Amino acid sequence: MANIIYGMFNVATTALITQQKALDVTANNIANVNTEGYSRQRVNLEQNEPVYYEDGILSTGVQAQQYVQRIYDQFINAQIAESESELGRWDAELETLEKVELMFDETSGYGLNDALSEFWNSWQELSNSPDGYTERATLIADTQNLTEVFNSLSTSLSEVQSDTDLSITSAVDEINTLSSEIADLNLKIAEVEAGGYSANTFRDERDLKLQELSALIDINSFEDADGYLTVTTANGNTLVDRANSWELTTNTNADGFQDVYWVSSTGTEENITDDIRTGKLKGWIEARDETISGYLDQLDDLAATIIDAVNTLHAAGTNLDGTTGTASGTNFFTGTDASDIAINTDIEDNPNLIAAADTTESIPGGSENAIAIAELQNSLLMSGGTSTIDDFYNALASEVGSDVSQAEVNSEHQTTVSLQLSTYREEVSGVSLDEEMVDLIQFQSAYNAAAKLVTAVDEMLQTLIDMV
Repeated sequence: MANIIYGMFNVATTALITQQKALDVTANNIANVNTEGYSRQRVNLEQNEPVYYEDGILSTGVQAQQYVQRIYDQFINAQIAESESELGRWDAELETLEKVELMFDETSGYGLNDALSEFWNSWQELSNSPDGYTERATLIADTQNLTEVFNSLSTSLSEVQSDTDLSITSAVDEINTLSSEIADLNLKIAEVEAGGYSANTFRDERDLKLQELSALIDINSFEDADGYLTVTTANGNTLVDRANSWELTTNTNADGFQDVYWVSSTGTEENITDDIRTGKLKGWIEARDETISGYLDQLDDLAATIIDAVNTLHAAGTNLDGTTGTASGTNFFTGTDASDIAINTDIEDNPNLIAAADTTESIPGGSENAIAIAELQNSLLMSGGTSTIDDFYNALASEVGSDVSQAEVNSEHQTTVSLQLSTYREEVSGVSLDEEMVDLIQFQSAYNAAAKLVTAVDEMLQTLIDMV
């Protein structure tokens, strides 16, 4: 009889311990209902091993499995990481190109279109009064405005490239930090799970780190049987292997910007810049090296064409001193592209050096050269003789707007995809307060019942002792 009573006492005790563990896990779920990346946990209950008693088997109660189950969908998390990588790329590109778009937005301020228009109009006004000081001074002032706008656009575009270059360097540092943290979490997970316990908290943290890493650079990852996560770049260079991590670094390229390198365990550096396909690094690299560089090339082409065309005509004309531009040694413009285009300082100091007349015209009064230069506005000088200077610039401004629009559309699409995947993950791994409250009541009731069972068994034992 005493053995049966003590067996019942053991059943009640294990029931209390088991229900307490279930309550603890439920409470943890409720506490982390708003914690980013938290995966709902569940205690799985099972019967204790029965014992043989006389001619039968005696049940010994309930126990909680040592390993707390993590409600988790590995496939969904892999999709989220991939989506975050694409989103990171387009967000970075959009962020960069929106800065550029402001430079070409002339709806609320003075821009290159206005400066070009004033420049051509000043030559036209000069042709109406070729020896007028006011017209020559106005032309000089409008030319200064034009060159300053070119210079400013070129400088601003270069500054955006430099800012983007700094973002790339910072991203590389962040990648190194995340890789190191994932390697540390690998070790913690392996050590905990080697003892048969669950490392759910560390696994949730590692998944978040992996998601952050994916947003920066495209990666591949897989987990081995020991719980270690291996992470590689898209082209196969290892970032994390078991408890070890490898670093990325940057080195200056021929254009003065930073390329991304993978550093091997022996210190050898491999340039992986061209192998990066998604993530913020891809967005910044593409914007810096291709998109903005293309804008600068077109802006330089535009400035160089204006310099060459105007200087060619100006050199063939005659100034108020009666000498041609070539004979007097005065080109109208100096410089070679948008970064250094400027009006000749000799002309700034002496407006009479402006060659408004043709060599066949009398001085003063000749205006054919000024008319010819003004007509450059309508000449097909750009794109292999298929577009005017104004059309070429307008096409450039439209290209900027189109690139921004494309980046915005892609960013919005990837944002939608990421939100859908996150919603699905919440449905699988997220905490439902309604469900947890039901479980809380259920486990609490079971705990109270087990406590009453302890009391009942204690009374039975006391009765037995009194009988003896």
